[in-house]
Amino acid sequence: MPVSRPEALLIDADEASGFPNSPLPVLIYRQLIDAAGERAASTFEALFAAHRWPPEWRYGLFDFDHFHSTAHEALGVFRGRARIRLGGPHGSQHEIAAGDVLVLPAGVGHANLASSDDFAMVGAYPPGQRWEVERGDPARFAAACRRVAAVALPDADPVGGSLPSLWQ
Repeated sequence: MPVSRPEALLIDADEASGFPNSPLPVLIYRQLIDAAGERAASTFEALFAAHRWPPEWRYGLFDFDHFHSTAHEALGVFRGRARIRLGGPHGSQHEIAAGDVLVLPAGVGHANLASSDDFAMVGAYPPGQRWEVERGDPARFAAACRRVAAVALPDADPVGGSLPSLWQ
């Protein structure tokens, strides 16, 4: 499957809200797969697994700003559409739809602002990285930044198989 170059979004830290975000860009692959059929979730799971990002769940996106300081995250939208926020409560809004993939570096805030009733994604993480949910706390900002900085770069891009030059 030929992979087009993703959109790359740099999101600055938001110390006032306690969101470390990342010096690495968020990658958004638009319409990576044809998600019109019933097999879109399985297609994303197979794609992520083939590139050594084991899929862990099928669900939507939490409607509150949160981040993962101990893991990078790949999200494959297999049904519906959503308006999301990236970067925490003061972040930027983006539209995503079935067929899209987001690759979120550790620390990047994200939230579902509005979505279709059928909105669902596959979530995947690099081997050995365990995610947790943090909501942003200015008193814990420095510690969150240290955890984010300690997260190893993955060996592979979840959709292309080799780490994109945008993350090197």
